[in-house]
Amino acid sequence: MRIAALLVALIVACHPAAFAGDVAAAQSVIRAQEQAFVRDDAIAAYSFAAPAIKEIFSAPDIFMSMVQNGYAPVYRHKSFEFGESKTDGGWIAQRVHIIDANGEAWEALYTLEQQGDGSYKITGCSLLKAGQSV
Repeated sequence: MRIAALLVALIVACHPAAFAGDVAAAQSVIRAQEQAFVRDDAIAAYSFAAPAIKEIFSAPDIFMSMVQNGYAPVYRHKSFEFGESKTDGGWIAQRVHIIDANGEAWEALYTLEQQGDGSYKITGCSLLKAGQSV
């Protein structure tokens, strides 16, 4: 009986719907950072970065400058819509379809890692013009 209960629990835990809450949490983090960029709130935007990102960019203003200069479509845009997501343990990859301030289409791939407290933090963002190959 215990084995049957364990098998049912494993099936439920591994079902894609079980990860829906994690994906929603990750999307909430991405959206909150995106809104912080809109407000030019460097401290809030920086708070959603994973520790490894904070090691590279040691202060909120340095982080914000990097985003402004290297990720202009993420920093300023007309449209920011979630696409496909994938989960792997405590990691989530989330695609975001962006229309930049000039009307050009971009694809961003965010990666997030679950932290010890259960929250998700952004570990990276890759940005490509829509239709551009890797």
